[in-house]
Amino acid sequence: MVMYQIESVTKRKNKKKIAIIIIIAILFVMLSIFSAIQLANYLHNKENIAQNENQTEGTTLAEGDKVSQSEEQKDKENNNAEEQTEKQNIGSLTKEQINAINHIYSSDDKRAFLTFDDGPSYSVTTKIIDILKEENIKATFFVLGTMVKSNPEVLKREYEEGHYIANHGYSHVYKKIYKNENAPLEEYKKTNKLIQDALGNPNYQSNVFRFPGGSIGGYYDDIKKKAKKVFDQNNIAYLDWNALTNDADGADTREEIMENLKNTCGNQSSVVILMHDAPNKDLTAETLPDVISYLKKQGYTFCSLYDIL
Repeated sequence: MVMYQIESVTKRKNKKKIAIIIIIAILFVMLSIFSAIQLANYLHNKENIAQNENQTEGTTLAEGDKVSQSEEQKDKENNNAEEQTEKQNIGSLTKEQINAINHIYSSDDKRAFLTFDDGPSYSVTTKIIDILKEENIKATFFVLGTMVKSNPEVLKREYEEGHYIANHGYSHVYKKIYKNENAPLEEYKKTNKLIQDALGNPNYQSNVFRFPGGSIGGYYDDIKKKAKKVFDQNNIAYLDWNALTNDADGADTREEIMENLKNTCGNQSSVVILMHDAPNKDLTAETLPDVISYLKKQGYTFCSLYDIL
């Protein structure tokens, strides 16, 4: 009986130890699993942090690139604006600049000067400016004082978009403008003052005059010869043309305008093309894209007077 009791006690102790061992083993396994989960979460979080840092760095670099590109673009635009402003701030012409006007019809490279007389007009000039802007071409506008007085905002747009504002006198009435040798200069000065007022720039000088009807020939040829000497004495250049569309002299279809252009341009290397932007010259604006396309195909580069002054 005693032996049986001892064995029972021993068996109970052994079972207790085994239970404790099992419990410890279970706790160890659970602890291991918990630790593994914590480690996995830690590594996962660390990986996410690293990815976020890389993404943030990439975003920062990209934003930096954008800022840099934006600043570069602004610098480029500012430089272009400064260059354009510098171009447009022409004072009185020098002898070299007048000489450049006098020799405008000869050049080694093919170049085309688009010139428009008798504007600015709201109905036609604005259409012409739109086309020139789309084509990225600068032209020269020989403006009338009477039209500047009526449409100052159009003239201001011409100037602000980089076109050269030249002078065509005030009245375009031959009896007035050619009444004596000093009358053309008087009309030039009157128009120049109106240009200054329209631009809000009292220092602007148009510097280049185009005689209505041209500087040579006609009933008033003797007056013109004397008037040219007056302009020479005042350092003011004058400019005619060596190609034209006849848009103010009988050409009333696009085909006729283009035919006149081709015939008068011929094989000349430097062409100064006479066209008009008076209120009734809608056909000129309508045909201008064809004129530009033809000159491009012939290998001409487009210039304004700013390019030679």
